[in-house]
Amino acid sequence: MPKLGDEYEDLRKTVEAFARDVVAPVIGDFYEREEFPYDIVRQMGAMGLFGLPIPEEHGGMGGDYFALCLALEELARVDSSVAITLEAAVSLGAMPIYRFGTDAQRAEWLPRLAAGEALGAFGLTEPGGGSDVPGGMRTTAVLDGDEWVINGSKAFITNSGTDITGVVGVAAITGSRADGRPEISTILVPSGTPGFTVSKKYSKVGWNASDTRELSFSDCRVPSANLLGERGRGYAQFLQTLDEGRVAIAALSVGLAQGCVDECLRYVRERQAFGHPIGHYQAIQFKIADMETRTHTARLAYYHAAERMLAGEPFKKEAAIAKLVSSNAAMDNARDATQIFGGYGFMNEYPVGRFYRDAKILEIGEGTSEVQRMLIARELGLADL
Repeated sequence: MPKLGDEYEDLRKTVEAFARDVVAPVIGDFYEREEFPYDIVRQMGAMGLFGLPIPEEHGGMGGDYFALCLALEELARVDSSVAITLEAAVSLGAMPIYRFGTDAQRAEWLPRLAAGEALGAFGLTEPGGGSDVPGGMRTTAVLDGDEWVINGSKAFITNSGTDITGVVGVAAITGSRADGRPEISTILVPSGTPGFTVSKKYSKVGWNASDTRELSFSDCRVPSANLLGERGRGYAQFLQTLDEGRVAIAALSVGLAQGCVDECLRYVRERQAFGHPIGHYQAIQFKIADMETRTHTARLAYYHAAERMLAGEPFKKEAAIAKLVSSNAAMDNARDATQIFGGYGFMNEYPVGRFYRDAKILEIGEGTSEVQRMLIARELGLADL
């Protein structure tokens, strides 16, 4: 693993200790109850994790996106529900306001979001849309005087229905372009706005201690000043947001993959079979060697993407590669870890059971593996053939 600078390493160790000592002992019970871990989130806020890449003048820690990625990796080594809560709140909730918001919008939202006192959400995906965001979008926003009137629905929105959810950035069709394509803009909708309804929690395969809901908007009115950035730039904003978010999801995926290695290394020293610890057997050794190789390779991929991002260099291809490689590593490692644990790997009381349930969504969320391959091919110029 590349050597980290002192500040990064200190952060990594701090989050590693928090995940091990605070999250690990209790998160299994939250997961079983499908309960959002408010106290853990509060402690993460007090540590400054929600403000890592946000400047100090907006209430943040003044760090960078790589610092956030390191925190996500260490959290996901223990639990992905906690990690995705942080990732979505920062990458998808707070960062668009920081990147594209007005001074007034930043002043209103960023201090609370950076402190973890409020959570932001990202309202892009729709029930019938999936990967075809512009083609599948049906949510509309019509300007009526000095108010936007929003109608439509969103699906699979993380952090959208907690007791501390503060604001959702909603992508909506606000008109038509000259070429007939929809004009998409982003509008900030505070929680509790009349006409904004949050559904019951989804019953999910994994990420059971995180909050995921469907949202609906029925003549939901917000001030015209809640437009985020320029009118008609909503889709472009979210493409940039997703590029950054893919690096963060790659880091989270690496954390899950590493967590599988960690758990297996402990288990194979303790579990006895045929007169030896099962780590004695070459079949197990090779499996764990492959798991470590995947994890190491995936970590290098997200480090490289983050390096290019922080240097201001193009990183769309590198982000897609990192997300693809890392999510594959997470899924493959979770499957192998479950096999190594045998029957115990099928029990939710063991972390690898949770890891297995949590891994699959990493190949879907923030762009499916197929979308990542499409982006990589496009960046190589193959789409022009």
